[in-house]
Amino acid sequence: MKQSEQNKMGTKPIVPLIIEMSLPPLFSMFLQFTYNFVDCMFVAQISEDALTAVSLSFPLTTLMLAFSIGVGVGINVLVARYLGKGDIEEANNIVSHGLLLSFAFGTLLSILFSIILKSYFVLYVDEPKILELCMEYMNVCVFIQLPNMVHIAIQKVLQGTGNMLAPMGFQIAGVVLNFILDPVLIRGIGPFPEMGVRGAAVSTVLGYTLSMLIAFYILIFTKQKVKIKTKAFVFQITIWKDIFYCGIPSFIMNALGAFMVTMTNSFLVAYSTTAVAFFGAYFKAQQLIVMTVNGLIQGCIPIMSFNYGAGNTKRLKEAFLGGTAIAIFLMTIGALILMVFPEQLLKIFLASDDMLSFGIPALRIMAIGFMFNGAATMVASYMQSMNRIKSSILINIMRQCGFLFPLIWILTKQIGLLGVWLAFPFAELLTCGLCILILKHNHFFNVTGK
Repeated sequence: MKQSEQNKMGTKPIVPLIIEMSLPPLFSMFLQFTYNFVDCMFVAQISEDALTAVSLSFPLTTLMLAFSIGVGVGINVLVARYLGKGDIEEANNIVSHGLLLSFAFGTLLSILFSIILKSYFVLYVDEPKILELCMEYMNVCVFIQLPNMVHIAIQKVLQGTGNMLAPMGFQIAGVVLNFILDPVLIRGIGPFPEMGVRGAAVSTVLGYTLSMLIAFYILIFTKQKVKIKTKAFVFQITIWKDIFYCGIPSFIMNALGAFMVTMTNSFLVAYSTTAVAFFGAYFKAQQLIVMTVNGLIQGCIPIMSFNYGAGNTKRLKEAFLGGTAIAIFLMTIGALILMVFPEQLLKIFLASDDMLSFGIPALRIMAIGFMFNGAATMVASYMQSMNRIKSSILINIMRQCGFLFPLIWILTKQIGLLGVWLAFPFAELLTCGLCILILKHNHFFNVTGK
């Protein structure tokens, strides 16, 4: 029997399958998000300077995570594609090359990040005490890259086979350990020394390491649809290139978030620090909403990649349309929450009267673009699953940079601060127009399917 006929990704009704495969990665992504949140929560009890140091480290840890996700999704796409073709031997080959790449690239990135740390922080920090705390935290946190990259690689391997529960399990274990060790190592409870902000970093590294060890155990010692290929293994650099190529869109999508915040703040700082603080609050709220769609994508990509590999264009298209409908629904719900409860949301962040005066209408304006965001993100993922990598990259770049920043520049010249907020929904709308052109160019509307 063909692999595509044995695997649920080739047989189960699409919408129930999408829901089944999206909920575990959604929960896993939420857990991933909590690492920095939990660190901030406990570090804030040390001092405001310590909290500032951890917050300033967030773009670096986000970039490190973006590399891990990029490699992981590249492995995921290829594993699912070859399973769809029924080529288990080649899927196992991808697993072996992917893990080898994760070890090598994770080690290299740890070294590179440790070299640039001080140069990065001096660009943003004038206060010697805060600079010292930043270095104290990140000199340890650079070591998360290897266990983070390896455990995410194994997570994506298992998700590529349709196994979404096991990755959630080892994610939970790492987050729980981090939550337990944070107060113990920061404050020095029991036999442990008081390590302050360094303790938060150590607990984070140990949490990722535990996730990696459990992930290896599950992959090697439990029954899975793929395994590490050891016999007759021949290293092929072209497979590493394929993994990078397939994962670039996911890397760009995650890395551009940090870049977009930095560039937008460069416009906002000309108006007030309150505008910068508001955008920080908005971005945190937006991340929580977008996280639901990112979880959906992690469930849809292996389904679409599997059926693309199997040559089942009908199920490929059904998975895309079903995922797009769910994405638009989820983002519309998120938009309605921001539109109906903007004041309550901003007060969570102790918003001043000044922030509320422009923040309430700003939230409502930016929320308009959410439904377009969901559709564009799904089109980019659809292209990625079919190996149309350039199209996927183009969508992600234009959505977060190519349309957004020229619009901010033009609109702020005409209508001031309001132009920043209006640029976001206009950029999402233009991106949707681009997506329609890309789908038309790829004959999507003419596909009848298998």
